[in-house]
Amino acid sequence: MSAGSILRVLDPDQYEVVPVGITRDGAWVLSGDNPDSLAITDRRLPEITTASGNSVVLAADPTATELIVRDPGAGVSSLAGVDVVFPVLHGAYGEDGTIQGMLEMAGIPYVGANVFASAAAMDKEFTRKLATGAGIPVGPWAVLRAGAELSEADKERLGLPVFVKPARAGSSYGITKVTDWAALDAAVATARQIDPKVLVEAAIVGREIECGVLEGEAGGSPEASLLAEIHVDGNDWYDFETKYIEGSRYSLPADLPAPVTAQIQEYARRTFTALDCAGLARVDFFVTADHQIYLNEINTMPGMTPTSMFPLMWAATGLEYPKVVDRLIRTALHRGTGLH
Repeated sequence: MSAGSILRVLDPDQYEVVPVGITRDGAWVLSGDNPDSLAITDRRLPEITTASGNSVVLAADPTATELIVRDPGAGVSSLAGVDVVFPVLHGAYGEDGTIQGMLEMAGIPYVGANVFASAAAMDKEFTRKLATGAGIPVGPWAVLRAGAELSEADKERLGLPVFVKPARAGSSYGITKVTDWAALDAAVATARQIDPKVLVEAAIVGREIECGVLEGEAGGSPEASLLAEIHVDGNDWYDFETKYIEGSRYSLPADLPAPVTAQIQEYARRTFTALDCAGLARVDFFVTADHQIYLNEINTMPGMTPTSMFPLMWAATGLEYPKVVDRLIRTALHRGTGLH
């Protein structure tokens, strides 16, 4: 869905787009450039299958940046070299540094965070450790590695309720709110269906505030958008259905005192820098009734659908969606690959 939204706004006079979809099994296929095929239909999410197009391969070879196409009828052929990749992918293998590592090996510039930043932002344990080191407040939490159980000391420290979630996942998958310690084991088992490493977080009673961050142009400092407040309307958390299908109810800009707004924007920029991010990120916070601020998470490839908060926040800030996409591509080309 995010890819379809980006396809709609790319200027064909500036960009020749080669859409590549990835199936559930990991096959790469030429998926066609019709954004309507990547939209929700009758509440069904779009899906790439091997029937979507011919198989395509990108070699991890900086001397050969062509896409290799395998056509069952015409054999193997190559497309022109790729100038830049926009990896519009969420979660494992797309936002965790793996595909970024492949693109680094291929020597092809790409939009968004590098290998380390992608991996660190995906892993909620290390996000919190890096944020703490940069002086950004986070709520009480504990990590359970494979086979580990929450200690009695941690239970007393965290209190109830807690949220139990996979340490390396996104889009609210695998999250359970626990209000009775008797339900903890089942919640941990649910999270471990996605990731053997689990995070247990003390629930913070407060407002959900989001901030978009863009890499500064020409190597400048990162820039923060206006803030948005997400209204969960009785849900225990901002779940997948609300994020992508139902559409969230939000306030933009968030109704906060100016000093609190400025502090959140500063924390968002500082989080972006602490994780060594590039391109873009959406940084999420909790704000309590007495205006205490806590980092929730950072997303290095946030949703880019018409109802996603990242493009909405930047539009409200004065940078419309097509200009955001164009800027992301230009900064990726300027940055290139390798150490910088």
